[in-house]
Amino acid sequence: MSEVRIAAEPRTEFGKGAARKIRRASKVPAVLYGHGIDPKHLTLPGHEVLLALRTANVLIRLQGDGVDELALPKGVQRDPIKGFVEHVDLLLVKSGEKVTVEIPVTTVGDVNSEGLLDQQLVSIAVEAEATHIPTGVEVDVEGLVIGTVVTAADLKLPKGTTLIADSETVVLQVIAKPVEAPAEEEGLAGEAAEAAEVAGAEEAASAE
Repeated sequence: MSEVRIAAEPRTEFGKGAARKIRRASKVPAVLYGHGIDPKHLTLPGHEVLLALRTANVLIRLQGDGVDELALPKGVQRDPIKGFVEHVDLLLVKSGEKVTVEIPVTTVGDVNSEGLLDQQLVSIAVEAEATHIPTGVEVDVEGLVIGTVVTAADLKLPKGTTLIADSETVVLQVIAKPVEAPAEEEGLAGEAAEAAEVAGAEEAASAE
């Protein structure tokens, strides 16, 4: 996995007021922690952070005044309406060490025409080297028949990646398509309901 280099500035002002001031300048407040160091409070360029976070588990090389570290985003706060990044928690990582991350689960192919794909997990927890985090795991569902169940243990993870999630967790399954009532039966049911409604109205009128 390639690194994204982002300029980092030390942050000395704290609190909601200081954070709002940083965001008005199109920047993002961040905290770098891990490996037993005291948390480092940083300010990062907003646009670059937004672009970097489009990649899952992106590695960020922080460089600036007194900072030259490799980090992995572990917590991102976004504006619930506009979607811009409000704050980022960054985990300090070293080359070769293992980290626990969530990677996307995607499917390729189409299940049997009589079945319907029911994907219950879109990501899975794994352990991988910080500098070799896989972009995701694919599941080939081509031709799978009704009743097929794929669990976490069935996933073909990239070399060097270890499953953290429960191996029996259901990732996806193939279920039967819902049975639709024939058009003729639907029509008859509609006519019966209409007749019942008319009869009820006539009965109510005669009672008056």
